[in-house]
Amino acid sequence: MSDVRQQASATQTNRAPQQREHEPPPGDRWSGWVLFASMMLILLGCFQGIAGLVALFDKGYYLVGSNGLVVHVNYTTWGWVHLIVGVVALVSGFGLFTGAMWARALGVIVAGLSAILNFAFIAAFPVWALTIIAIDVLVIYGIAAHGKEVAPRA
Repeated sequence: MSDVRQQASATQTNRAPQQREHEPPPGDRWSGWVLFASMMLILLGCFQGIAGLVALFDKGYYLVGSNGLVVHVNYTTWGWVHLIVGVVALVSGFGLFTGAMWARALGVIVAGLSAILNFAFIAAFPVWALTIIAIDVLVIYGIAAHGKEVAPRA
C-alpha cells in the first residue's frame, strides 16, 4: 500500500502547475484593451461625424471664423474632412472586433490623423477637440500595445 502512495505523490509532484480556473489565459489578459479601443474608435467615428455635420450645416456654431483656424480653410472643407475621418474610424472600429490586422493598422492611422486634425481645429472648439485627442491617445495605446492579443489564431 505504501508503494501506491509513493507513486501517487511522485506523480502529483511531477505535474506542471495547472492554471487556476478564474484566471484568463495569458493571451487574453490584455484583450480587453483592444475591445475598449474598438468601442472608443466607434465612438470617435460618431463624434467626428457629428463635428463634420455641424461644420457643414451650422458655420456660426464655432468660436472663431474659418480664418481664425490653424489651417485657413472654410468650414465646409473641415466638415467633409471630419465626416470622412469619422466614417473611416467607424469601419476600423467594427473591423477591430474581428481582430483583423488591416483594422489594427487603419485604427492607429485614423486615430493619429484624428488627433492632428483636432489639434488644427482646436481654436474653433477647444473642449471638444481636447476630448477627441484624449480618446485618440487611448485608442492608439489600446491597439498598438495590445492588438496582437486578439489576432486571429491560425
